[in-house]
This record gives sequence, C-alpha cells and structure tokens, in this order.
Amino acid sequence: MTATIPEAISSHAHGADAVLRKGFGPRVRKLHARIGAAHRQVESMAFSRALLDGQVEPLQLAALIRTLAPAYALIEERGPDLASALGATDLPWKALRRGAALEADQKALAALPATPASAAARGWLEQLATLAQGAPHRFLAHVYVRYGGDLAGGQQLAEQANAILAAHGLNPLQFWHFEQPVAALKVAFHDAFEQLELSGAEEAELLDEAEAAFLATQALLAELAELSLAPTG
Repeated sequence: MTATIPEAISSHAHGADAVLRKGFGPRVRKLHARIGAAHRQVESMAFSRALLDGQVEPLQLAALIRTLAPAYALIEERGPDLASALGATDLPWKALRRGAALEADQKALAALPATPASAAARGWLEQLATLAQGAPHRFLAHVYVRYGGDLAGGQQLAEQANAILAAHGLNPLQFWHFEQPVAALKVAFHDAFEQLELSGAEEAELLDEAEAAFLATQALLAELAELSLAPTG
C-alpha cells in the first residue's frame, strides 16, 4: 500500500518538497501535520507577504537579524547537550549553526539606523531559557520550527531579501546560507528528530510546543511590519 504524502505546510512548496515529504518518519509527519496551519498563518502575515513581494525595507531586515541573534545564541549554546541527552545525537549542529552568519550580517548592516528593542524577542528568549531549564523536549520544538523553517521557506525568503539589499547597494545576508546542500541537511535534521527518546506525554508536548513556537514568530513579524523609518530616538 502506498504511503500518503503529508500535505505541504507552505503555500510555496514545490515538487522537490513533495519528494522529501515521502521520506518523513512518523514523528516528523506528526510535527509537519501539527504546524501546517500555523505555518500558513505566518506566510499570510503582512511582513511575510511584503518580503515575498520584495517590498520590505533594509531597516526591517536589519531588525529581523538583530532580534533573532540572541535566541539563536541560546539555542546553539544549550541545544546540542539537551538534544543528545534525549537521544538525538546526530542532529547536525555544526552545519546548522547560524551564530557566525548572524554576527556577520549584523556587522554588514551596522550602518543602518538603530532599531527598537524587541519585546517579542525578549519574551521568546525568556521562554527558551525556561524551557531549556525545565522542559528540554519542548525547547527542541523551537529548534525544529526555527531550523526547519530556515532550511525550507527561508531559502525563498533569502532570494527576496538579498534582492532588496542589492537594490540598496548592500551585501546579501548570510543567515539563510548553509555550507552543506540544503536537501541533504534537511534529511539529516529530520532523521535526528526521529531519534528523540520521548514518552507519550513528552511527544504530545513536543507537538503542542511546535505549534506554540509559531506564536513567537508571529509576534516578531507583527513588530517588523510596524517598524517605520522614523528615528527611534
């Protein structure tokens, strides 16, 4: 009997994505199904639509990079040990790490005006720190959502973001660029999540938290949509 291919979580998925979905393991299928609606909600938000249409400002992209950096630093500090302790010893952290790219992008965009401190980013960082301390399986749901998004829809966002920056004489972002082939990295990433040794209750909480992780993304994107070019004081 032929296995059913999971529904695409993105409105912009293409044929290669369908091929990849055929190879999903049972946990990734559950994650994929749970976050589909939330993912499409993020794609429909004003900032997402504007970016895909090439309509955001370089300052908004700088704000995005600046707000993501602290959370990724925490994820990459705590994530490897937490994942290994739960059995996901093969998560390809070295290839996934975004810290150096985020640092380089911040330097490249440093000439742009300062952007307001992000309340959404601060709340997300506090949430991650709490989960890392007391609910590592929930913490890893954020790992799945962030890096899974970077490897998938992030590749399309990068094309538009870099075109916008180029039009303003600015260098392309490194954040969405991975040294390893993205298709192979996706497979390794998904396979590692199948390794997680979770109880039934923890599995359910992983799925719940993956869906909840999109709330953090929605809050960040809502802030970015409101960011204007007015002086921040």
